[in-house]
Amino acid sequence: MEHQPLIFSGTSSKELTEKICKYLNLTPGLIDFRRFSDGEIWVKFMENIRGRDVFIVQSTHPPAENLMELLITIDAAKRASATRVTAVIPYFGYARQDRKDQPRVSITAKLVANLITVAGADRVITMDLHAAQIQGFFDIPFDHLYASPAFTGIFKEQAENFVVVSPDMGGIKLARSYAKRLDAGLVVIDKRRPKHNQAEVMNIIGEVEGKNVLLVDDLIDTGGTFVSSIKALKEKGAKDIYGAITHPLLSGEAIIRIKDSEIKKLYVTDSIPLKSDADGKIVVRSASGLFAEAIIRSSRNESISSLFEIDKS
Repeated sequence: MEHQPLIFSGTSSKELTEKICKYLNLTPGLIDFRRFSDGEIWVKFMENIRGRDVFIVQSTHPPAENLMELLITIDAAKRASATRVTAVIPYFGYARQDRKDQPRVSITAKLVANLITVAGADRVITMDLHAAQIQGFFDIPFDHLYASPAFTGIFKEQAENFVVVSPDMGGIKLARSYAKRLDAGLVVIDKRRPKHNQAEVMNIIGEVEGKNVLLVDDLIDTGGTFVSSIKALKEKGAKDIYGAITHPLLSGEAIIRIKDSEIKKLYVTDSIPLKSDADGKIVVRSASGLFAEAIIRSSRNESISSLFEIDKS
């Protein structure tokens, strides 16, 4: 009988892993995580994985221990003679530093890619990278999934008089994929960022007056850019504003900002455990089915191209 894949969860993605395994009618693998008194991480697989196809599900959002835990788990799997180890990273952290845009700075996205490869990963599966070119930082197979199918079904019935808005120039391709799926117009917000986690809206390119708006992006951190975009769209005459953001980091005062904003609903995935629903304004759509399909098809050496065709209508 052909071996089924073994799916293990890191401590940052336990709920998502359980949903993935439920979708596939599998049981999560047994693994033990402990800490020494100084915080050092200890990992042990509690079942035989020799010769097996192993998938490790772990988002690498802060704290940095989540990334370190993933690396140690990959290393443990390789040393336990797993045939293939796939790092399933629902949220790929440290991706915002993907180029050297000023002197004396690190390219952390490349550094993390090197760490994951050296740790022993044979393949990576992730979703909605902050910058798609990060795929090129890896010398191992890399599958980049997109969360848009989890969101577009919500808005298809109300797509009339609808426009999709990208909060910056870098998100145009993502916003265009939503607009194509919804047969809606496309609007871009031109902004500048004077410093980290602070953005100033400069200009709205496109018509939003009297229209319902879907604001899309790959992640929401402090919520400053997101809320300032909502305010600017309202000032330009937009009607109901919705959001579809893949990764809900929601640090600092983000929850308060969303709660006090004029957004109707903000839809996010469970790539990162949600801290609060901002009094019902935040709705979680699970990405477990998407990852489950990618895992089972990868395990069977089947094509998963249909899962990451962002421009597919």
